[in-house]
Amino acid sequence: MGSFIRRVAGWVQRRSENVIAALLGIMFVAFVIQIVFRYFLNLPTGWSTELVLICWLWLVLWGTAFALKEKDEIRFDIFLSAAGPRARRAMAVVVAVATVALYGLSLPATYKYVTFMKVEKSSYLNIRLDWLYSIYLIFMVAIVLRYLWLLWEALRGEPDAEDPTGEGPAQ
Repeated sequence: MGSFIRRVAGWVQRRSENVIAALLGIMFVAFVIQIVFRYFLNLPTGWSTELVLICWLWLVLWGTAFALKEKDEIRFDIFLSAAGPRARRAMAVVVAVATVALYGLSLPATYKYVTFMKVEKSSYLNIRLDWLYSIYLIFMVAIVLRYLWLLWEALRGEPDAEDPTGEGPAQ
């Protein structure tokens, strides 16, 4: 089962990188259009700024949820790399439980707020804000699932869960 989940996660990660590339492309084109309209045609465009901001929001949260690998996350791991395998495993369990608990507790209120935002629309593109901010709900669910999986790996004692840095204990 573990290899199947890893294959599915790899597939999702590769497809999410395609989404990120598309978002970067849209941001670039909108930015160039904004420059041309503002500085060459003297016609400022508000929609291009709004589109870039929306793409940036989705890019960051989508990328963190689906494309970022565990080993690529920025961490303060001085204690983790200095600890032995059992201590690293215990730290992984504590972090996973805390992350799942905090995100899980905030998920209902976040859902309520995001769905409430259907009454508002963006200024220029007239997109309902619940659609724009739905990426945060997707992000939260993905993070909860990721940390449940990391918790499962840590409890089973798999090496990746014990040392996400891949460096082993300090010499």
